[in-house]
Amino acid sequence: MAYILFIETATKVCSAAIASQHGVVALREDKSMQYSHSSQLTTFVEEVVKEAGISFSNLDAVAVSKGPGSYTGLRIGVSSAKGFCYALDIPLISINSLLVLAAMAQEIMPEKPDFYIPMIDARRMEVYNAVYDASLQLIRPTMAEIIEPNAFEEFFAKGRTALFGDGADKCRHTLLHPNAIFNNEVYSSVSGMLKPAFEKYRNKEFEDVAYFEPYYLKDFVAGKPRVKGLD
Repeated sequence: MAYILFIETATKVCSAAIASQHGVVALREDKSMQYSHSSQLTTFVEEVVKEAGISFSNLDAVAVSKGPGSYTGLRIGVSSAKGFCYALDIPLISINSLLVLAAMAQEIMPEKPDFYIPMIDARRMEVYNAVYDASLQLIRPTMAEIIEPNAFEEFFAKGRTALFGDGADKCRHTLLHPNAIFNNEVYSSVSGMLKPAFEKYRNKEFEDVAYFEPYYLKDFVAGKPRVKGLD
């Protein structure tokens, strides 16, 4: 039986789990939206390994959400995943963060739409997004896009289209097509990584641990600190 350590830190949610081919064995998540990754991820990993009744030496691989998403969150998650892989000499698996969201939507949404559009906030009216069909096959690749009223019209015209993730809510009053289904219950979780990660594990689709970097999609731009009284 293969055991994989899963790490998801691409958004404000911090999520870690141990899973086998039969499903999740142990799971820890913080959905408080407080960007708690740096303080909680290591603790979560230690707790799920202990709860699973295994040792770190029993792990067969590490799977991490690779982006796009929060620059800081991705750095923390990928750095931790690579550290475990180096220390344990086990392979690294990466999963697109938007696919993770789409898999969660497919699992928890009662209605089954024709298209899934996961959205991760990229500030202002821009979101990271991709488009998947009803079977989660990618039909439009990942991009950073400023959302305007005519966005996704070609998909709305073809059928019911679910929009979700932490970037979707700000688009609610811009995308007014009757086929647009907004769902605010879908969040980033390692639970959405299991199927694609074990498929990659079986096919030996591993990353080069030495050279792998998160998929930022956009260059990081640090905000200029504000000085009180000089705004």
